[in-house]
Amino acid sequence: MADTQATTSASGNPRWKQRPEGSTWGDFGVDDQLGRLNLLTPEKVRQGVAEVREGLSFALSLPLDYPGGNALNPNRHPPVLRPLLRKGLVNFNCLLSELDPGRTDVLSDDLAILHLQYSTQWDGLAHAGGLFDANDDGLPEAVYYNGFRAGREVVGPSDVSDCGVPAAPGSAHSTSSAGPLGIDGMASTGVQGRGVMIDLRAHLGDARTVVGYDMLMQIMQQDGVTVEPGDMVCLHTGFAERVLGMHKQPDHDVLGNACAVLDGRDEKLLAWITDSQLAAIAADNYAVEAFPAKAGPACCAALPMHEHCLFKLGVHLGELWHLTPLAHWLRERGRHRFLLTAPPLRLPGAVASPVTPVATV
Repeated sequence: MADTQATTSASGNPRWKQRPEGSTWGDFGVDDQLGRLNLLTPEKVRQGVAEVREGLSFALSLPLDYPGGNALNPNRHPPVLRPLLRKGLVNFNCLLSELDPGRTDVLSDDLAILHLQYSTQWDGLAHAGGLFDANDDGLPEAVYYNGFRAGREVVGPSDVSDCGVPAAPGSAHSTSSAGPLGIDGMASTGVQGRGVMIDLRAHLGDARTVVGYDMLMQIMQQDGVTVEPGDMVCLHTGFAERVLGMHKQPDHDVLGNACAVLDGRDEKLLAWITDSQLAAIAADNYAVEAFPAKAGPACCAALPMHEHCLFKLGVHLGELWHLTPLAHWLRERGRHRFLLTAPPLRLPGAVASPVTPVATV
């Protein structure tokens, strides 16, 4: 199903003639690249600041070399740190006097090879698109939020030799770009406003539980949690705490059967995400939603919540945030709101980014 509201980009070229049913394409402007982050208005920042009473800050990221190894995702690997060169010398604990006699400086300079979705992260809007007949010609094409097209605005290589870590890093060059949906757009907003904690772990423990709309609403009602337009929702499941306890040796089987996940196939839950007008969702688990998802029609997305949030609504998803210390602190005081500041790296063209979110209470 699709909406038949046509739009034209600022350049005069139509990007889509129909939009996915229930999507926000065009609602924030024909060339919008931010989605629901448009709801992080100055008023939402003031609401977040109003939640600061103690002046205490919580860093909500795992160390970027966690979870460790690649047992959770064979395509993602831990960061690699290496020194730079300085005029032929190893530029780490480098004695400048060896290059300029008499100098007392000892210098270190390094580089990082980062898989941007390895640890605590934001998923950008180009992380998940869909095959959809945006042109209304009967032929589905690969498109992303607001009709930005694969191969035109969101571009990448076709040759596998242009993927992954190059054999000669010194000669490396960029081969892909999320273009207008790059994570740098998210970074430019500052990503600051009111965070709302939903503490699933306090009610469900560490058992693997697939949470649908009815269960989520029951938990929120019991804890007096409300979500208003423009709020950034944080879901505490305890998963990241389990990951930390494995000391960079994650057990895939244990973690695959641990902690709460949202049911991406629950249409009522997806409708709540739409109707609540939340600005973003961040969880301390691996994908926010259950993966693999519950069985669904073969025609449909393997990651239905990613499709609904990133592709249709423009709702960014945070994964592997370390929420347990903050969740415990809030629960002990009967609170669930806080100031959240969580900009990603301002890396033009990147699909996603590591993030060090900060909650202030």
